[in-house]
Parts: sequence; C-alpha cells; structure tokens
Amino acid sequence: MLTARVAIIGGGLSGLYAAYLLEQRGIRDYVLLEARDAPGGRIMSVSPAAGTGEQRSSEQYDLGATWFWPALQPDLQALLTELGLRTFEQQEAGDMLLERSRTHVAARVDRYRSTPAARRVVGGMGALIDALSQRLTANRLMTGCRVRRLRYRDDCVEVDVDGPQGREPAYRVAHVLLAVPPRLALGKIVFEPALPDALARPWQDCETWMASHAKYVAVFDRPFWQEQGLSGEVRSAVGPMTEIHDASALACHGALFGFLGIPATARHQISDEALRMHCRAQLVRLFGDDAASPRAEYLKDWSRDPCTAVAAHQNTGVHQRLRLPSSAGSGVWCDRLSGIASEWSPEFSGYAAGALDAARRGVAALMAGITGRSLLQ
Repeated sequence: MLTARVAIIGGGLSGLYAAYLLEQRGIRDYVLLEARDAPGGRIMSVSPAAGTGEQRSSEQYDLGATWFWPALQPDLQALLTELGLRTFEQQEAGDMLLERSRTHVAARVDRYRSTPAARRVVGGMGALIDALSQRLTANRLMTGCRVRRLRYRDDCVEVDVDGPQGREPAYRVAHVLLAVPPRLALGKIVFEPALPDALARPWQDCETWMASHAKYVAVFDRPFWQEQGLSGEVRSAVGPMTEIHDASALACHGALFGFLGIPATARHQISDEALRMHCRAQLVRLFGDDAASPRAEYLKDWSRDPCTAVAAHQNTGVHQRLRLPSSAGSGVWCDRLSGIASEWSPEFSGYAAGALDAARRGVAALMAGITGRSLLQ
C-alpha cells in the first residue's frame, strides 16, 4: 500500500490548482489521480496545427471552458499573469444575427457587446492546464488512474485505483480533495462508509456544468463573416446550434463555435458526422457558401464523456446556484474529505474561476486543519 498526506481526485483545473497551491505551501507529499489519459477535465483545447512547433501554441480552439471576465474574476487573471499567459478580448465587433425560422433570412441587429468584456487565453484554456501541470513535482500527477473506492479505515482513507494496467496498489492518505463534480463522484466512486445524507442528497441534485451539452467548432482560412460586417454571434430558434460565437484564435485562422440545442437523448440517436453536416448547413444558411468547407471541425458531446456525465445528465436541468456543502460536519468523513470542483464554489459555480475558488477554499481548510493538529501535538 502506498502512502501520501493528500490524495487529489481529478486532474482538471481545480485539481491541478490545488496541487499547485500545496506545492507553494511546501507540501509535496500528495498524489493527483486523473482518470483520463491527460489532465484538463472539462477544459479541452484542440489544434489543427498540432505538431507544427510555435504555431501550435497559439492556434488552439476550446471545446470546453472558453471565456473569463477579469473585472469579475480578478483571481483568475492574477493566476494567468503569474504563469506568464497572455489573453485577448473576445471578438464581438459587427452585427449579430437572429434566426427565427428556416423560411426567413436571419435578421441583422446592432452590434452587441458583453459587459464586462469577456476575454480568452492565447493558446486556449488548455495553455492554463499545461502551465500548471509543468509546475508540479514530477510523478505526482498520475493519468489513466480511475478511483473506484474511498474507504475510511484506522483513521485514514484508503483510495482504491484502477490504472492503465488494471488494479493498482491502494493509497493510504490523511485527506482527500475531491476535484470531480459531485454527481459524478457519487456515480463513479464507492464510499465506505456511505456519505451522510446531508452531503449525498445535495451532491446528487447538483447539475454538472457542461455535462448535458455539445459544442461544435469550425475552423476556416479566414474570418469571412467579419468581411460582411458580422460579429459571428448568432441566436437561433432553428438550430441545430442555438448559440454561435466567433472562436478565432489570436492572429490565426477564423473560427466559429456553437452550442447544440438538440437534447442529449436525441443527439445520441444521430451520428457525429450527421451532426457535423447539420452544423455546416446552418453556417452556410447564415454566412454563405464560404462556410461550406471548413479546414477543420470538431464536435465534443460532453454527455457522452464518462469522466463528465452520468445517466442523470441526459436531460438538461437548471445548474446548481445555491451553496453546496463541501464537507461533512461530523462523522468519519469530517476533516477527511473535501469537495473542490467548480460546482462547490459559492461565487462562480460552473466557471473556470469557480474551480480556482473552490480549490483555494479546500486547500485553505486543509492547511488550517494541519496547523491545528500540529499545535495540539
């Protein structure tokens, strides 16, 4: 059996940031367990220029988290600055299109700009994942490791893991930071003993950000919609995409992305190629023949991602907005288990900034507990 002071379950933004904060505080006796083959969680950046050196660092397109708002989320901006990452303002110059029916041409409306302005990361949000990963102690991040059981025993927590080659030696830790969505944790991990109802019920009821959604990205040789005086923004009552935005990378090719309005259960009856075809047809309807042949396109259906969604996510619900309990107030799990995924943030639940906020709160509570125990010893 392997031992560590802390196990972080989930290598998305919250898990990576928690590890980063622990290292800053001198704690390197931790293990970060990620079920996917690579870190990132619900942050996923893709590039048609993969493998072409310097170009790859800037031409990245986000299939998950995309925007942030420095005026509202200064801590995220501060971290990006600390890590040496650049940002740019979301392109919104030009008219927006409103598509009300297939039989009428989409209406142009006056330029719309969000307030405060949204920004994006040069290199995509994946650049943030890479920067945090590179600053962690070697061999602390373990990918392809799926946690299947947390068992309280002898005043410690045993973490049972299935790795790339099958069953791995269990970890024995003092504390677990749970950096996966609450509903996913309940659906994928066995807790022994069971979590108290005061945790389990609200965790089960909490919607997982992105879990019921699908996102389409099309990359073109140039942002031709801008030549038409359009911002690339669309609201559509027709679909398949109900909301479209300019996704162009800084100083690179033009790109558009959209959220599909087709429910997850219906999407699962349609092949990915058919969905891409319908998305291309919608772009042609809106922007003309230049949209017919993207140089690259991507479709990410998060409801089909087993590391994001469970069966309960097949129907879209209202995202959790109330404060979610992150730890037990009493019992064996008290001071042993803390939820730190974005859903546990009371301020920015579901946002990238929420992942930082929840991780910071979890690490602060953990450090306070460590300090308290050391003072009593």
